[in-house]
Amino acid sequence: MAIKKKNSKPANGNRRRNGASESNPNHNDLRTYSIPDMRLEHPDLSVRQSIEKDKDGAEHVRYEVTGTLNAPVPPIRDSKYLDKKQCIEIYRYMLLNRKMEIALENLYKQGKVVGGVYFGLGQEACSCASAYALDKDDWFAPMIRNQGSLLVRGFRASDTMMQYMAKADSPTRGRDGTSHFGDIERRNMVSPISMLGDLIPVLSGVALGARLQGRNVAVMTYIGDGGQSTGVTYEGINFAAVQNLGLVLFVESNLWAYSTPSEMQYRCKDLAERAIGYGIPGVIVDGTDACQVYDAARDAVERAHRGEGPTLIEAKMMRMKGHAIHDAAAYVPKPMFDFWKKRDPIARFENYLVKEKKWLTPKENAELISEVERVIEAEREIAVNSPMPTPESAEGGVFCEDGCHEIKPKYGMPKVKKGTGGFRQTEAAVHLK
Repeated sequence: MAIKKKNSKPANGNRRRNGASESNPNHNDLRTYSIPDMRLEHPDLSVRQSIEKDKDGAEHVRYEVTGTLNAPVPPIRDSKYLDKKQCIEIYRYMLLNRKMEIALENLYKQGKVVGGVYFGLGQEACSCASAYALDKDDWFAPMIRNQGSLLVRGFRASDTMMQYMAKADSPTRGRDGTSHFGDIERRNMVSPISMLGDLIPVLSGVALGARLQGRNVAVMTYIGDGGQSTGVTYEGINFAAVQNLGLVLFVESNLWAYSTPSEMQYRCKDLAERAIGYGIPGVIVDGTDACQVYDAARDAVERAHRGEGPTLIEAKMMRMKGHAIHDAAAYVPKPMFDFWKKRDPIARFENYLVKEKKWLTPKENAELISEVERVIEAEREIAVNSPMPTPESAEGGVFCEDGCHEIKPKYGMPKVKKGTGGFRQTEAAVHLK
C-alpha cells in the first residue's frame, strides 16, 4: 500500500506575520521585530459607521464609539532626560501654544483673519516637546497643527497671528494667509507644504545636503494618520532609510483624517509597524505625555547625530477640533471627545508638575499662567496694530532677480573625492550613499 505524501506547504493564511511558517518555528531565518510602546495606557476604543433614517426616510451616516470610555487617566511617565527646569520650560511653551490658538480663534470670529485657521488643540505636548529635543543646528518642518514647535524654535506668537491676518509685518509680508513660511537662515525651518507628505523627501534632502558638507544633522517633520497614506510619504521615508539620513518623522495619529476615522483608513493596528517595511526603528508614544514625546524624540535625534539613520515615531492622541475652524467636527461621537478631554496634555502636565513632582507650587503655577496670558495679549496687540501691506508691494518677490536669495553651503563646501579623469556621459549615476 502506497504511503500518501503529506503536503508540506502551509495553507494560505497559516504563516506568521514575521515570515516564519507554523511548521518550522525554529527556522534559522526567523525574523523578529520589536516596536517599543512607551505608553502607560492602551485605549481600546473602536469607531464604527452606522446609517440611520430620519422621519422622511432619508439616510444619514453617523459614527459610534465603543470601548472602555471611563478608564482612569494614566500618570505622566518620568523622563530619563528632562530635569525640573526643562519640564517647566516645555510646560510654558505648551501654554503659549494653547493661549495663542485661543487668541487666533477670537481674531477669526472678529473677522480679522484672512482665510481659515488650523488648530492643534490636544496636540501641544507633541509639537512642543518634540521641537524641544532638537539641537540648534538641527532642522525642522512643521505642519499646520505644529504651531507650538514654532514658538520653541524662536518665532513669536505675533508672527503666527500676523501671518494668518496677512499683515505687512508677517513673515511673508502679507503674501500668504496661512502657515506657509519658514526661516532657513536663523531657525533652520523649512516652510510647510500643503501637499501632505511632500515635506518628508524635502527634509531628507536637507539631511543629505548637510552630510555632503560633512555634518550629520537631525531633520524633524510631521505627518498625520491621513497624510501618511500618500505615496510621497513612502518614497521620502524609503529614500531616507536607504541613504541612512537623520530623518525624525512624527506620525501624529490623531484618530481622524478630516472626517474619516482611522478604522476606515488603514488595517494595521499601529502605524509604527510600517517602520518595519523600511528597515528603520519605530516607536509608539502617548502624544499627550510631553515626557514620552521628548524622550522618543531625543533618542531619535541622537541616532541621527551618530549617522544611524531615520526613526519613525507614532504619537497617539486625539485632534480635539475639526480639520479647520470651518469644521465643527459633528461627525465625532461626543463620548470620544469626552474621553480624550480628560487626557488634555496641558492639564496632565500641570498636575504632574504641581501635584506629583511638586516642582511648581499652586501660586507659582498661577503666576506662570498669568505671565503667559500677558505675553499673548501683548503679541495680539502687535499683530492687530500691524498695517496691511500696500498694493504696490505686491509686485515684489514675484520674480527671482540676481542675488535675491543666494543659497550658500551652511556647514562648509561639499566634500567630494577628486577624480583623475573627466566625466563621461556613459558613466552610471553616482550612488549618493
